[in-house]
Amino acid sequence: MITTRTPQTASDRAAGPLALDLDDVTVGYRGIPAVRSLTLEIRSGERLVLTGPSGCGKSTVLRALAGLLPPQSGEVRADGEPVRSTSRDRAMVFQEDALLPWRTVRSNVVLALGLRGVPRERRRPDADRWLEEVGLDGYAGHLPRELSGGMRQRVQLARGLAGAPRAVFMDEPFGALDAQTRATMQALLLRTLDAHPATVVFVTHDVAEAVLLGHRVAVMGRRGEPMRALVDVPDDPAGRAAALAAVQAALTSSREEWTQ
Repeated sequence: MITTRTPQTASDRAAGPLALDLDDVTVGYRGIPAVRSLTLEIRSGERLVLTGPSGCGKSTVLRALAGLLPPQSGEVRADGEPVRSTSRDRAMVFQEDALLPWRTVRSNVVLALGLRGVPRERRRPDADRWLEEVGLDGYAGHLPRELSGGMRQRVQLARGLAGAPRAVFMDEPFGALDAQTRATMQALLLRTLDAHPATVVFVTHDVAEAVLLGHRVAVMGRRGEPMRALVDVPDDPAGRAAALAAVQAALTSSREEWTQ
């Protein structure tokens, strides 16, 4: 039995990170299921990573959790309440930075603060504090097109967390970055979540990234098939190595069946 790392509590948030669960959820597009009968509990404050073959429904699960895509059957719940629509308690971070190109870096973050209901006089200084936290002080007046891909992802991380969400859903946010920038963003994400705890569901194809970032890794089956494995990731090197091997084995099994 592998022991999981205990997620930090959110002492600075009145309600704390969300607990989420999918109860026998089937979800897809135009009546065609991408995920069938998925039951999965996501603990308050944990980082759960979804990985699996392309097209297996990882991003679909994120959209269901965010309230962007209603399930065809079953129920998605946040703190025990059915998810019927989007909420400022649940934020999405996409691989494409999705920044508004006509707004400055600061204005993109200010927008999230306004949606959260932060008083107007506090939005600019709060945005600047977030930009400093992600290493972008001095870039507040730049437009997104003037930044590198890694810098734009920093802005998106600041914007996503500035709204004080209780859960954050991240869809391969570092997938388009070079290896060095990706490693920097992984470290930044972990530091930022230590300071601003939230429940995180993170999608990646990279097994090493999954084990680095997750308290647990859910290996999805092929499209429309059951989940393959749910692997706990301990905090010691030997346990991480065992978790990495378990995730790789589950993925290899899925690929072998796909080619048969």
